Amino acid sequence: MQLSVIILNYNVRYFLEQCVLSVQEAISTLDAEIIVVDNNSSDESCLMMKNKFPNIKLIENASNFGFPKGNNIGVSQASGKYICILNPDTVVAEDTFVKILAFAERQTDLGIIGCKLIDGTGGFLPESKRGIPTPWIAFTKILGLYKIFPKTKLFNQYYAQHLGENETGKVDILVGAFMFLERNLYKELEGFDENCFMYADDIDLSYRALQKQKVNYYFHETTVLHYKGESTVKDEKYMKRFQEAMTFFYKKHFKKSWFFEFFIQIGIWFFSFVKMFQGKVKSKPLPESVFFCSSNKILSEKLPSILKNKVLFLDLKKEKMVNSCLLFKGKRGEIILDNHYISFKKCIKMIETLKDKNITFKIFPKNTNFIIGSNSRNDRGQIIKIE
Repeated sequence: MQLSVIILNYNVRYFLEQCVLSVQEAISTLDAEIIVVDNNSSDESCLMMKNKFPNIKLIENASNFGFPKGNNIGVSQASGKYICILNPDTVVAEDTFVKILAFAERQTDLGIIGCKLIDGTGGFLPESKRGIPTPWIAFTKILGLYKIFPKTKLFNQYYAQHLGENETGKVDILVGAFMFLERNLYKELEGFDENCFMYADDIDLSYRALQKQKVNYYFHETTVLHYKGESTVKDEKYMKRFQEAMTFFYKKHFKKSWFFEFFIQIGIWFFSFVKMFQGKVKSKPLPESVFFCSSNKILSEKLPSILKNKVLFLDLKKEKMVNSCLLFKGKRGEIILDNHYISFKKCIKMIETLKDKNITFKIFPKNTNFIIGSNSRNDRGQIIKIE
């Protein structure tokens, strides 16, 4: 078997369904499997999987074991030469795994591959590629020096800015939302360190791959949609766990010193403080109008009453989608992309191409009864039921 995709879920039932649908499309031409591990969700995620995807392997944990252990359980059941650790609040393109498999097969001393991630508004997620957060690199992050001097090596290493978002190349650290590697390497590394609950686990795994003289890569030729805020809401618990995770990583991999401990504690506090307030996002006002990109005229006539808003129907049989949607530029509007007629790859491309602070996006996944999306990388996302 070529590939095993491991999706660890916790209480994101609708995002999980969309994710699995996109992965099914992406592995349709491959010898591959999907393994969903559920960390004791209370939102009927498991019931949905059993009813809608009865042939997909589902592992139901008796409690929330956290990100490291949950993924380790999934990988222990995997059969693929390669594995992909994938967040449930992601959407992959139909050719994502075909492209990354081809890239992986060309490499020697392969470590971990990450890809270009965008959030639900189309914005690039800079954590798609990072450097090792040493004290100095953490310092440049804390003071925002990487923003002031993005092209200066001394200051731009936190987000690996030596490499553009549209360039493929070597990086140190990749994000746990999408990590692609050989299963044998994962086993050699003994998987994620289960002593760390969340947030330092991907940094730790990436760093240990480097210690094995492996090469980690950022691969820009496929883009994955990562809603980000959906799996992990930024609250007081988040701040506490983030502090614990960063403390864990530094104590594990760096020598202790008074200066180091003092500096890192300040850095951890600052990061946690910023992260907590990033999560407090004001709700956006209702869009002035909604653009429904589809060929389903019957649904387009029902949507105004469901959305309680004006809906403009873009019939894909008659009009060019991109040119028509460009009319939204500068206006406060929402674009709903009907996956029955628009591939996941095109949905992702549309969101990335038309990103604008005044435009929000939703996807109507095929064979579902809901519209889904996120207006901010820090919020829980929105689900609109269609009965």
